[in-house]
Amino acid sequence: MSYKFDPQARYARTHEWARLEGKVAVIGISDYAQQALSDVVYVELPEVGDTVTKGESLGTVESVKAAEDANAPLSGEVIEVNTDLEDNPEWVNEDPFGKAWLIKIKPSDPDEWQSLMDVKAYEAYVAEEEEKGGH
Repeated sequence: MSYKFDPQARYARTHEWARLEGKVAVIGISDYAQQALSDVVYVELPEVGDTVTKGESLGTVESVKAAEDANAPLSGEVIEVNTDLEDNPEWVNEDPFGKAWLIKIKPSDPDEWQSLMDVKAYEAYVAEEEEKGGH
């Protein structure tokens, strides 16, 4: 399979991405994750003001096949939520690095960024997952 990657993003082993825009981290799920889910029909996200913790659920992405937790790749306070996804969950499939971002946070631990995979490491990780019969 062929997947898209955002070279500006860093990635978690659970297939979420984070992209720093100034002091804000934009978070979403990877192209690999959205293809594994197939047709996304519903997205449940936290509220502005909530705190997310790295490695823990920040919400749910539900498809016709399954409902999966989206885990926070970084810890911090939620400062914006992509409420447009309520009416347009298919954006997750169409544009996972663009209009289908999930939340924006103010990171609480800048060191967590260093623990995420860069695009080359994530591409290699996805290739390994594919070889194992991933998804």
